Amino acid sequence: MIKLKAALASVAVAGALATVSAPTLARDTINIVGSSTVYPFATVVAERFGRNTSFPTPKLESTGSGGGLKLFCAGIGTQHPDITNASRRMKASEYELCQSNGVEDIVEVKIGSDGIVLASSKEAENLDVTLRQLFLALAKDVPNPDGSEELVPNPYQNWSDVDDSLPNKPIRVMGPPPTSGTRDAFSELALEGGCKTFPWIKAIKSEDKSRYKSICHSVREDGAFVEAGENDNLIVQKLTADTDSYGIFGYSFLEENSGTLQAATVNGFEPTMENISSDQYPVARSLWFYVKKAHVGVVPGIQEYVSEFASEGAWGDNGYLADVGLIPLDRSTRMEASRHANALETMTGDEL
Repeated sequence: MIKLKAALASVAVAGALATVSAPTLARDTINIVGSSTVYPFATVVAERFGRNTSFPTPKLESTGSGGGLKLFCAGIGTQHPDITNASRRMKASEYELCQSNGVEDIVEVKIGSDGIVLASSKEAENLDVTLRQLFLALAKDVPNPDGSEELVPNPYQNWSDVDDSLPNKPIRVMGPPPTSGTRDAFSELALEGGCKTFPWIKAIKSEDKSRYKSICHSVREDGAFVEAGENDNLIVQKLTADTDSYGIFGYSFLEENSGTLQAATVNGFEPTMENISSDQYPVARSLWFYVKKAHVGVVPGIQEYVSEFASEGAWGDNGYLADVGLIPLDRSTRMEASRHANALETMTGDEL
């Protein structure tokens, strides 16, 4: 406790933290929340960090990207998380929430790339789909099948109803909830990617952005899409038991279960490390974590944990995270990200 108080005294935001009760401050373990996609990578780093340093192994909780950022931005003080993982970039509205709650100095670290896959059991018929077909299969409202420029509640029940080249079996897809960064990224990259192939819908964006987003990002609620929570491993288990279902999750979970699962080809590209890192696979996205700089020096080991994550031995081309499915950034981007992370440079929010 003496050591903790001494560290607290050296922190620039000591005045803000001084309002927190003494029992709340008595924490020596890093608290990390956020993305279920980043969770496996952060867990591997945390376990190595705990094993190879004198610091306790950080505590991790998979809350989803949106849920993690909400917890992270709730305030300063060790009753709040120190780090949050995200499978999408922080939104401007989330940055503003942080600022309004006194979380002013935030370090943003881009850690690598990932693809979102539409997976199934290897015993199932694999899909070869376009973004347009995915939108028609999973969107809440879709263009009228009669060809008119109006939206109707999604009428498609089987994949073959969308296109006769697809399997003649029910559309049944398990995926993440709205709090998930994977859901955000899938909506933006896959659903909107297919939605805007209809010129008359794309034109709505310049007239009414909110309506356009509602059309292109809303997932059907009639049972064809099932929210499966933040536990991607649960989706994996269900897919192996049900060969008529498909599941949405990150590439790393596909790699981890490559013996039993397969992934759909999207717009002609398979979700391989090469296609994802080159952005040829259309449902590829970046992964991040955010650090509360005010907690550095208060909770022991935060800077050291960041340095471990941002090391070549961890996130490099031949690092141990590549072995568990992380797709590394290119070398020059990685070197700059490492320098930025180790210096704990704070973001301004202007780029969001």
